[in-house]
Amino acid sequence: MNISGAAAHTGLPAKTIRYYEDIGLVTPLRDTNGYRVFGETELHKLTFLARSRALGFSVEDCRALLALYEDQSRASADVKRIARTHLDEIEAKIADLIAMRDTLSHLVQACAGDDRPDCPILKGLEANSVPKA
Repeated sequence: MNISGAAAHTGLPAKTIRYYEDIGLVTPLRDTNGYRVFGETELHKLTFLARSRALGFSVEDCRALLALYEDQSRASADVKRIARTHLDEIEAKIADLIAMRDTLSHLVQACAGDDRPDCPILKGLEANSVPKA
């Protein structure tokens, strides 16, 4: 299968597939004309990478997960450690987003939203520390 077929099969843009090849995550064979040829193994890796990236894993985490996937003597603890670290990062981001939402919600509720120039939102944004809800 050529790169456009691989892109259609995996849902990844051809540019991303080329990038993954450039950084050594996939190594498709080359036809006599120099075109990439993606076999079942490469398609599987690309699908694995697409799913991993969709879950927010970094490229380096994907590299480690792919290596562990290919290592039949792997310890599941190694896989879990990578996933747990990423989950902790996601939970921290969610906490930050909740704090941002609460602060912005407080500022929006404090603003009358009328024709007067006084605006608690602008005052809150100019302050050194934005008030928490």
